[in-house]
Amino acid sequence: MATPNTHLGHKKIKEIMLASGDKDIFFLGAGGIMMSSLALLTKRAGFSVKGSDRTRSALTERLEGAGIEMFYEHKNENIGSNCGAVVYTVAVSPDNPEYARAMNEGIPCISRADYLGFVMTEYQNRVGIAGMHGKSSCTSMCAEIFLTASKNKSKSEPTIISGAEYSSMGGAYYLGEHDDFVFEACEYMDSFLDFNPTVAVLLNAEMEHVDYFKSIEQIRDSFHKFASLVGDEGKIIYNADDENILCAIKDQSATLISFGLNDGVDFRAVNISCECARLEFDVLYRGESFAHISMPAFGMHNVYNALAAIAAAHVSGVFVADIVEGLGNFKGAKRRMEYKGEIRGAQVFDDYGHHPTEVAATLSGAKKACCGRLICAFQPHTYSRTAALVDQFKCAFSEADTVILADIYAAREENIYGISSEKLAEAIGDKALVGGSLDGVAELIKKNACEDDIVVVMGAGDIFKVYKLLELE
Repeated sequence: MATPNTHLGHKKIKEIMLASGDKDIFFLGAGGIMMSSLALLTKRAGFSVKGSDRTRSALTERLEGAGIEMFYEHKNENIGSNCGAVVYTVAVSPDNPEYARAMNEGIPCISRADYLGFVMTEYQNRVGIAGMHGKSSCTSMCAEIFLTASKNKSKSEPTIISGAEYSSMGGAYYLGEHDDFVFEACEYMDSFLDFNPTVAVLLNAEMEHVDYFKSIEQIRDSFHKFASLVGDEGKIIYNADDENILCAIKDQSATLISFGLNDGVDFRAVNISCECARLEFDVLYRGESFAHISMPAFGMHNVYNALAAIAAAHVSGVFVADIVEGLGNFKGAKRRMEYKGEIRGAQVFDDYGHHPTEVAATLSGAKKACCGRLICAFQPHTYSRTAALVDQFKCAFSEADTVILADIYAAREENIYGISSEKLAEAIGDKALVGGSLDGVAELIKKNACEDDIVVVMGAGDIFKVYKLLELE
């Protein structure tokens, strides 16, 4: 069971932070992408910061390198007498000993979303990127565009908080000036409703996080509420080709800006092609020529991500030339079709995809660039998602020639659903192989990969550890 997301309000959080003085701000689960970014931002703001996580990682080592004390076992004694506040994620169990001690002793507990919402209020233009898929990629595209504009002296440096590391930022965040704040707005447990965007970007919406969202109507309502946070003076950038997003923007009072592939949208992509892993397309703005985009990326889903980033940059005052240059230099977010090396002449890519729509979109793009066979090594993420979406997963691998399945990554769950990777393999068909453990997955990759193949290793759990077993060239 997750902890409740209690909304404190930004005035109250400001009071807590001011009262903390030289006390510790403790980040529970500090090794996460966004939590580590917030911990570092808090440290740079002059606060004493401590944190905990279950395992060491490159992110926790970065925190320690910045002078943040880390604990690698959740114990109540980690919360010392000098603790002024605890920042937590809603995925943390209320039985967590650190969270429980803080609650029992009356130490203020601030949800990650609430804290991020407070942090961004210091910025004038706040661009929140929401969607079931593509948030990190779109945020990274925005990062490259805004950083290009600041390099070319046409904009001040942006501040960016992403859900994935991006090389141009040197991590998952970039600390700039106080004009532009670009952030990834996560919908899980309605966390994004604690944010304060002035520009809301709506990429897409469908059934996901089925342990929290019980119907598509609930999801539409959540996205509608997120969009409404911009107020009458704000802007909503939305995907006009997504039925659920169209429902979410009904009766909004803000300025509406659409993007898509069909006539009648504000930002439209035409003349789309993809060769040698590079997307080329022309952008029309309200029917008139706006820009030609050439960027290193796979798949139609990234055309939509790019259109959203273009619209967000345009309404934020970024010059067209900076948009074109920025997307041309786009490097891809970490674990978003990230090239890892070769094995037996096959190219290996790493991808975070864990929902059937993400899987299908990524494999479709990879297939177009593949000269040999397309092999997908996939680790299902959470029992609830796998069980609820098994029919969609059955179809999601249609472009792959071989599918290698790892055991389901439990994350926060227990298997009360009677689902397994073996059952998913049965649904997919004869091309599905069950590797089980990461060692088993690695052996099947080694056995099946050949020259000119593309191997996509996918999942949101710990399947990235398989690369150490592959000994890539």
